[in-house]
Amino acid sequence: MRKRILWIFALAAVVALVAVYVHERNKHKPPPYAFQTEPVKKRHIVGRVTATGTLLATVTVQVGTQVSGRIQKLFADYNSEVKKGQIVAKIDPILYQASLDNAKANFAQAKAQVESAKATAELDKKLYARELALQKDNLASQQDVETAETNMSVAEANVNVAKATLAQQEAQLHTAEANLMYTDIISPINGTVISRNVDVGQTVAASLAAPTLFTVAEDLHKMQVNTNIAEGDVGRLEVGMDATFTVDAFPGRTFKGKISQIRNAATTLQNVVTYDAVIDVVNDDLKLRPSMTANSTVVYAEKDDVLSVSNAAMRFRPPPEMTAPEGSGSAGEHHRHEHGERGQPDAKESAARDGDASRGERSHTDGKTVWVEKDGLATPVHVRIGLTDGSYTEVMGRNIHEGEEVIVDATPTGKPSGGGGGPGGGSGAQRRMFF
Repeated sequence: MRKRILWIFALAAVVALVAVYVHERNKHKPPPYAFQTEPVKKRHIVGRVTATGTLLATVTVQVGTQVSGRIQKLFADYNSEVKKGQIVAKIDPILYQASLDNAKANFAQAKAQVESAKATAELDKKLYARELALQKDNLASQQDVETAETNMSVAEANVNVAKATLAQQEAQLHTAEANLMYTDIISPINGTVISRNVDVGQTVAASLAAPTLFTVAEDLHKMQVNTNIAEGDVGRLEVGMDATFTVDAFPGRTFKGKISQIRNAATTLQNVVTYDAVIDVVNDDLKLRPSMTANSTVVYAEKDDVLSVSNAAMRFRPPPEMTAPEGSGSAGEHHRHEHGERGQPDAKESAARDGDASRGERSHTDGKTVWVEKDGLATPVHVRIGLTDGSYTEVMGRNIHEGEEVIVDATPTGKPSGGGGGPGGGSGAQRRMFF
């Protein structure tokens, strides 16, 4: 009986110890989520618009041909420097020379016909005058006079027909001369050949549209970048803004330019609307080449020493079990107690707050919510936002202060690293609280 009593007491003691252990463990149990925070700091914020574009010569001319034929000679090649009026290619002129010779012969014949018609008209005119004189002496009948008059009128009409035929043949002669002239392909500008699309012996056809034989860039010392700016960013850009860009051919080197034009014509691709912003570039060392891909950046705003938080804090959204009840111990109330009890802000504070908003980027002054930790729960803080650089965003408002810790992430705690049933998922992955 004594041993049984001892066993009972021992068992009771063990149960009591287990109960105390469980109680203490639950008492000091870590929160179900671990918060990762970052402080609110004053930073230098630079607003940028980035876009990808293509380098092009400022003036590019496509040199084509207005006549068809076989390429007889080429006088220019890739990268050739050409002058205005210089022959860059020659089309075989044999057929066009034959057409010109035929047009010359037809023109000469028409010219002779005009002279013949004039001589006939002059003769008929004299005959008509003779018949009139004979009629006065009653030596010619009225019928003879009328016949002579009609012959004179017909002869004069034949002169006009011959002149019209001469003008027609003259026009055909000019056409044949022009076609022969067009067998010489000339450069319309001073520049550099950046593309050649034909070879000697190749036949080109100009029946419907003039085929492009060469592409000539006027001056490669002056180039431009045609960038595609998203419609959400085009309102931030203005003509005259400075721009920088890089090209893959020269990593680590930054080139400078200036926006010269923002075109109103939009391009829509898969429901994405973009606008063409033209950046003028000086290419003195000729390092830049046409059709290079340029990654351009335009700084549209810049601010020093402004309160800012990381964009991760803007994106953070806690689950319901992590949040404090609305209105219970909020961060705004905490700051009101910390800085003195105040009801509505006075006029001076309102003016200062309105001034902060006016200094912010207009397109980014809508309200946002960041979260701070209080008593192990995420508490919302409502702020106004201003300029952003993609990583950090300017924040304004009476409830946000420098040095305050804002939540950027939260991960479940107390879960086994290899468990598959917790909020973090399988393989030890921890869920991030972002939308």
